[in-house]
Amino acid sequence: MVQVDFDDFVRTHRERAVRLAWRLIGGDQAAAEDVAQDAFVRAYQGLGRFRGDAQLETWFHRILVRQAHNYRRWRALRRLWSADEEADQLADPRGRGPGDPALRRRLARALERLTRPQREVFVLVYMEGFTLREAAQVMGRAEGTLKSHLQRSLQALRKDLQDLAPEPEKPEEPNHV
Repeated sequence: MVQVDFDDFVRTHRERAVRLAWRLIGGDQAAAEDVAQDAFVRAYQGLGRFRGDAQLETWFHRILVRQAHNYRRWRALRRLWSADEEADQLADPRGRGPGDPALRRRLARALERLTRPQREVFVLVYMEGFTLREAAQVMGRAEGTLKSHLQRSLQALRKDLQDLAPEPEKPEEPNHV
């Protein structure tokens, strides 16, 4: 068994855990905090089973990604059975991201349309700064598989958001005097 100061681990990793959960579940701050807290609780309960084969942070992020997936699955089921649609809360917990609320909603919807593995690897690599190798460890998948998911997510997002791309600059025509 590996010795861990879990209180210190939570203090050190809480902010990133909430931010990652927020991005994985689609921008609901309160739910992101709940998902992160649930992941910390599950990690604490599972510390006796942590063998140290991976870094503690990687092991924890795997739990967090699984908790976010479970939250999304249950949220989808609740939406199917509920006449009340949840209101989207799109305030970024760290004040990052586009300032235009309509653009934030558009980006969130584009991420929603990705498959679960595509969304997870995109968030881990491009939004949270994980390396592909770290993302593979967190997700428990082969790097090659994640490269494929990452490529597909980029293609889908480019297609979905192509109208947001700036117009290419046209070269100025020479003046013929």
